[in-house]
Amino acid sequence: MTDTDLHTDGRFGLDRRITLPGPLRLDGGALLSPLDIAYETYGTLDADGGNAILICHALTGDQHVASNHPRTGKPGWWARMVGPGKPIDPARHFIVCANVLGSCMGSSGPASINPAIGQPWGMAFPVITIRDMVRAQAMLLDHLGVGALLAVVGGSMGGMQALSWPATFPERVKACVVIASTARHTAQNIAFHEVGRQAVMADPKWRNGDYYQDQDPPAAGLAVARMAAHITYLSEAGLTEKFGRKLQARETKTFGFDADFQIESYLRHQGIAFVDRFDANSYLYITRAMDYFDLAEEHGGHLANAFKASKARFCLVSFDTDWLYPTSESRAIVHALNAAGAPVSFVELSSPFGHDAFLLESPELNRVVDGFLRAGL
Repeated sequence: MTDTDLHTDGRFGLDRRITLPGPLRLDGGALLSPLDIAYETYGTLDADGGNAILICHALTGDQHVASNHPRTGKPGWWARMVGPGKPIDPARHFIVCANVLGSCMGSSGPASINPAIGQPWGMAFPVITIRDMVRAQAMLLDHLGVGALLAVVGGSMGGMQALSWPATFPERVKACVVIASTARHTAQNIAFHEVGRQAVMADPKWRNGDYYQDQDPPAAGLAVARMAAHITYLSEAGLTEKFGRKLQARETKTFGFDADFQIESYLRHQGIAFVDRFDANSYLYITRAMDYFDLAEEHGGHLANAFKASKARFCLVSFDTDWLYPTSESRAIVHALNAAGAPVSFVELSSPFGHDAFLLESPELNRVVDGFLRAGL
């Protein structure tokens, strides 16, 4: 078992990678061994281990929650929430954020090396679930000496993991914060993901996932997948306000198929930027894990059953313009928590930014999370 320091952020974060012997038994039946997990930590674990907070990232996120991304140089994806003086503060908390199983920023996934053959796994990597990601995180916390979590916090797919934690390890979670998320993927959610997967697999450069040796990935297909998905993260009102039907750097339409409209140019930019930092096969695996997610199905068909053994406090937050995981999805979770007798707070926040609101500047969200975490002290 090896634990490697990759780099120290100039402010307060430590970027690490651990190889755990495993095995990790996956929901699909496979055993994964050894297991690589890339993660960042901030702050110091108290002597009694009682100040640990696990942050779970979304589909295209990573462990660089509050430190600069090593590939893009951009600030961490949740630097608004995590940092000195923020709701999740390294002065008070020992903060852990791990790259999920199946991803491409250092944790075991299709782009990592299969030790049996010394080559990237590609599509031979076993299909994974959200619960598999959570079990891998639990193995990491065991290694770090973290028994019970003060809180587990996540938005979008991170919220799925946060929900899965008290359901899978009820004795290890004291509080759970779920933002802009759901307890299962709907047919519409699955449909959008399938469009993205088909865009990747239709790219001739995908080659059944065997593109690593040539270093020539299916960039065009992955860019289209990202463009389609990115639309679901926004709201119609937000798109209209920001772009409307404004033309891109021209006075008249070209009567061709260049990016005439600003929204076209914006989406193309999002697609191109994404392929520079993400792996196409990882996109297939993680979207499949999200589509398989159904917390009620995992507990006899009743969502309340998932929480009956938990003693955790819960905080649910939704946004009024989020049509990917609308407020009705959060309310369904709240009803299940009520049925299970779990203490739960719920708030719907107003934002023009759609699903992505949880990643953007939101003083109201910061106040909700800060108040909830402090209430448990």
